This record gives sequence, C-alpha cells and structure tokens, in this order.
Amino acid sequence: MVVFLVGFSCSASAAESFVIKDIRIEGLQRVEPGTVFSYLPVQVGETFTDEKGAESIKALYGTGFFRDVQIQAQGSVLIVIVDERPSISRIEFTGMKEFDQEVVRKSLRSVGVAEARFYDKALIDKAEQELKRQYVGKGLYAAEVVATVTPLERNQVAIYFNIDEGPVAKIQEINFIGNNAFSESTLLSEMQLKTGGWLSWYSKDDLYSKQKLTADLESIRSYYLNRGYLEFVIESTQVSITPDKKGIFLTISIREGQLFTVKNVRLAGELLGKETELLSLITLKSGDTFSSAKLTESTKAIAGVLGSYGYAFAVINPQPDIRRDISEVDLTLVVDPGRRVYVRQVNVTGNAKTRDVVIRREMRQFESSWFDGDKIDLSKKRLGRLGYFTETDISTQDVPGSPDQVDVNVKVTEKPTGAITIGAGYSSTEKVILSAGINQDNAFGTGTAVGLNASLGKINQNLTLSQYDPYFTEDGISRYTDLYYRSSKPLYYVGDPDYQIKSVGSNLKFGVPYTEVDRVFFGTGIEVFNLYATVNTPIPYQTYVQSFGGSIPGSLTTYNVPLTAGWARDGRDSTLIPSEGSLQQLSAEVGTPIGDLTFYRIYGQYQKYHSFSKGNILSFNGEVGYGEAYGNKPFPITKNYYVGGIGSVRGYAPGSLGPQYYNSLIGAYQPTGGQSKIVTNIEYTFPVPGSGVDKTLRLFTFVDGGNAFGTNINLVLRYSYGIGLSWISPLGPLKFSYGIPIRTQPTDNIQRLQFQVGTAF
Repeated sequence: MVVFLVGFSCSASAAESFVIKDIRIEGLQRVEPGTVFSYLPVQVGETFTDEKGAESIKALYGTGFFRDVQIQAQGSVLIVIVDERPSISRIEFTGMKEFDQEVVRKSLRSVGVAEARFYDKALIDKAEQELKRQYVGKGLYAAEVVATVTPLERNQVAIYFNIDEGPVAKIQEINFIGNNAFSESTLLSEMQLKTGGWLSWYSKDDLYSKQKLTADLESIRSYYLNRGYLEFVIESTQVSITPDKKGIFLTISIREGQLFTVKNVRLAGELLGKETELLSLITLKSGDTFSSAKLTESTKAIAGVLGSYGYAFAVINPQPDIRRDISEVDLTLVVDPGRRVYVRQVNVTGNAKTRDVVIRREMRQFESSWFDGDKIDLSKKRLGRLGYFTETDISTQDVPGSPDQVDVNVKVTEKPTGAITIGAGYSSTEKVILSAGINQDNAFGTGTAVGLNASLGKINQNLTLSQYDPYFTEDGISRYTDLYYRSSKPLYYVGDPDYQIKSVGSNLKFGVPYTEVDRVFFGTGIEVFNLYATVNTPIPYQTYVQSFGGSIPGSLTTYNVPLTAGWARDGRDSTLIPSEGSLQQLSAEVGTPIGDLTFYRIYGQYQKYHSFSKGNILSFNGEVGYGEAYGNKPFPITKNYYVGGIGSVRGYAPGSLGPQYYNSLIGAYQPTGGQSKIVTNIEYTFPVPGSGVDKTLRLFTFVDGGNAFGTNINLVLRYSYGIGLSWISPLGPLKFSYGIPIRTQPTDNIQRLQFQVGTAF
C-alpha cells in the first residue's frame, strides 16, 4: 500500500503520478459531499500529480468550510480528509442598549458573521471591531466589546458579544479657526451639536455623533455658500477626546475665501426653444450676492419644467467663471435635457396589507403617457397624505432595449393604521373623562376608515359609529356616514340635576373633488333632540321649551332634517404640524320644514401659515359663524355657538363668552351661547431653546380675539394674549397655554391656565 500525503502549508516528497480510479471524502459532518466534489479541481480518470494535490487543498481550504485539509493516496484511490469548521448556531448580545439587536445582526452579516455560517475567528475579531466602530459613531468611545465562543453539540458554536457601552462622550468645547466674516456664535447656531444647555437632557445635542458632525459641517458649508463665499473650504476637523473618554473637543479649521457677486447669468446647451420660460425660473440675478441655495433652486426648477415635458433625465450643469480680482462670478447653466421618455408601467411594492388599487388611485403619473416630474411629485404627496405609510419612495428605471421608456417604481413602507383605546383623561372643563374606542383607518387594506368611539365626562357623553370611504366612486367622490348619541348640559350650570339635552342622529355626506386641493361637500341627516327643563333651568332654556308649546317642568322633543353643503381648499403641507400653506372652508346647514326646526347656519374659516428661519412659524386663523331662524319658531338653542378657551379665545373659560344669563340660585352669570360668533388668532411658534428644530416640542405666543352674539351683533370682542407649549406626545397632540385677558368685564369668567388634546389653535 502506498500512502500519499500533501500538506497545504508545506511541500511533501515527490510521489509517483497515478490515474485516479475513485475519490473518497472523509470527515464530513454538515457539508454535503457534492459540495466538496464541486470545488475539487480533479476528477476520476485524471492523472494525479503533486501540483494537483496542492491545488486541491488550496481550493478546499479557500471555501472557508474547513480548518484542515489532507489528501492521501491508497493505490489508485484518492482520499480527501477534512476537518470542518464549526457552524454558528446563534448570536447573542448582552449589555446592548444603544442599538436594535436585529439591525446589528444585519450589519454583522456584511462582515461574514451570521447564524448558519461557518465560524472563523478572524471574522469574529472583525465583528468586534465593527461593533466598536458603530459605538464610536454614536459617541460611545469607552464602549468595550468582547466576543465569547461556546462549543455546542454537532460541531456548532454559540457567539456571545458581551458589551459594556460606558458613558456617551459629551462635547466640552467647539472652536473655529479661520472665521472672520461670521462670529463663532453664529456658526454654532447652524450646528446640531452643542456644548450643552438646560434642555440637553431632552435634545441630547451635547452627545457627540460622527453622523451629526458630518451634517453640521455641511450646514456650515451651505451657510457660507449661500452668502457669497463661493470658494469656502473646510480645511480640517480635529476631534480630541479626554483620557477618561467622557469629553470631546472639536476644532474646525475653515478658509472663507472672497465674497463674490453675480455679474451675468446665462443658459447654454439644448434649450428646446424654451429659453424665455427657463430664464424666468432663475432666481439669481445680476448684482446679487452669490447663493448656492438660489442656484440649486434654479437648477431644480429648470429640471422640473423639463421633466413635465417628458425629459425625465434632464441635467443642468452650472459652470462658474470666477474673476477673483474684482470678486465677481459669471454663471452659465448648461442644459442637457437628455431623451424624452414615456412610462411603460407603474410597479408597486412594499404593500403587504394595502391593496394596489388604493395606491394606484393616488398616482397622477399614468402608464403609457409621457413622463411628468410634476405629476410624480404630486403622486408622492398624495400618498404621504393617506397616513398609511411611514415612507414613500418613487423612482424611475430604464427599460432594457427601449431608450424612450422608463418604469416608475413605487415603494412604500406600511405602518399600523388600527387602534384600540381604553383610557382615562382629565380636562380643565370636563374633569375626569373616560374613553374607549376602536378605529381602523385602512380597513382590510381598502382605504376605508371605520370607528366606534365612546366618552363619558361630567358635561358630555358621546357614542359614535362612523365610516369614511374616500373613494365611494372611482372618480374620488368621498362618503361619510355616522350614527351617534350625545348627552350634554350647559357649561358651568349647577343646581338643576334633572336638566339635560339628549340627541340621537345620523348623517350622510359626500365630498366631490374638482382640483387637487379643492372639494365640495353636500349631505343630509336626521337629528332628534330632547330637552328637559325645570323651574331651576336658565330662563332662555325655559323660554325655548315654551315656544314649542312645552310646559315647565317638562320635556321637549324636536326633530331636525338638515341639509348641509360646503367647500374646502386645503393647501397646507401637513394637517398635524402645518408650517406652510393655507386652509379655506365655507359650510352651510339648513333645517328643512320636514322637521320641527327651521333655521340656517353659515360658517367660514381661513388659516394661513408662513415658515421662516429654522422652524419659526407665523400663523393666522379667522372664523365667522352666523345663524338665523326662519318661519315662526326661534333659532334652536341646541345649535348655539360657544366661544372661549383653547380653540377660540384663550384666557377665558371654555364657552363662557357671549350672551349670559344671571342665575339667582347660585348668584353668578352663566353662558347660553349665541347664534353668531367671530374668532381671530395670531400665533407665533418657535422651537424650544436648545432643542434644535424639533417640531414635536414647540413654544408659541399668541393674541386672540372673539365673541359670541345673540340676535344683535355688536362686534364687541374680547381679547387676550399669552404664551404656550405644544407637544406631539405619544398620547396625541397636547397644547398648554397661559392666557392673559385684555380689558375684562366683571361678568367674564377668567381661566388663565388651560390645556387640551388635539387642537390646532
């Protein structure tokens, strides 16, 4: 018997060549024999040599499956002996708080460490360094990562990464070198990273992060480029850490360069005969200080216009001609529209629950039509306004072999749209409020919203079943239906426990869109009101009962079959935190002679938002409501407007303004509401100092004015001013305000500190 042995790291004695009649694999536990044969460079029938032996060992060792490979020859049989590497059975992390473990597992997979893969100590060491790198990026310089390998049965191992994250390094000092045009405090105001302040516990702006620093350097660069410093350069950034790895010192060295003024701006390239239209889009003019933001805005506008004509891949290349001796720059925008394309098909992905049709009906870019960049942007906004997705991405892809076609790929990331709520709350008016509800905004993925909600408070009790179908027809006509029960008492009324207004009703409304932001509404319903009054009930309510032939004490039941119509134009950028745009709406309600109540009410509202300077928002709200009875019955007291409190005029108790009745039983004036109202609000919103541009936590100042009126409108308004805090909390939007009334009257009910959930003004 002849034994032939070849080692991978050392050469063996020369052996006689032979023709291989069989190949036998020994030592396999988890790897399939077929896998080994697929990597072997020799086969049965070939002549085996020393060179082929070394080549075989190198090939098998290079797979990473084995930690040792030997080859022996027994006669004309080639024996391959392998020692498999253990496979990784599981990966566990202890002490990890800063990162999501599943995200870290994915990042380790990129360096070759994952469950079911073969164990390699070198890769584990690399994984340790990768984890440390991620912690350094978060400012955790003192983080320690130690990997422990535990053998398991069936040639498997478990990898345990034991982590001591340590403290986050806090920024102690930020210094600039080379800044002459702008002060250090000005540049620091452009950065997210700070040296710490009284709100740093919330904003965490004093915790060093490499990603934040990169963003801050870009912000500083943009600040200079937008103010004429065309040749601005960040020369170096030095990050120093204290020996205890708890403190960070940043030194940023910059070269400002000269301040440049724009002399000439012109277009070049393929202009498609639209030079006049494209020139009008350029916001940088001769004599202006150079601004990178205005230049980018101009190039985007030009690309957008070309995209609306079907040129999806238009490129606008600015070419500056700098004349340093006179600090001027000439700009030439070279336009390359590329080829005109049309859309072959629209592909939708990521919607595991939402049906394709719900997404496609919001698309304004259609298949087999010319590509239109404006319609792509509008489609993305419409999808974002649905509220079903956390992310929406629309991209284009070339069609192979068809240079004039593209596919539009719509990728969405869904979020939960249903909620079951059971809870309790507290209102400055209602005191303790119990509530429960079940709501689904995207029922069965159809885009239809359904809800069942109930609330129980000291003043109001409600039970509502509702359904909203935004596409009742294919043309986008919406339908809203509800069925409700409500019970309430006048605000502040005490002394008459039997008094109560109950109403049961149902509404059916339709909304018809006729532009992307305009919609008209119309509908009808039926309402049944029951009012019980005694001799202790305020006189206006007793009078109302008696006007319908009722007696005191006694109960009055009336029916109302109203017709409603309205119009709304919503151009706001957000319904939750609007910062730009406006809202306009006008509605009318008419009680028809079919019922007992003959009246009409007209309501109008206008809101305007203007954003400027890092999250600062100036907003205006105006509301007008007017009601009148027709026929021989009075205006229904159940339809009165109430003014006062958050949502109208802050600083006054909710619903306390307007006509009042003196209740001699308690010796105080009480509101009865009015047929008409006027409300105006001016609000200035700004970020909480030290929180950056965080939109979820903001301060605001305000000036309010308004009142409710009876049959005579005297336009005498109540005014207030104050300050407040708004917070988009996990429980919903919260608003706190401290209002100071102006020129109060003795009968006014003052309430300076107020709060409410889910209100805009």
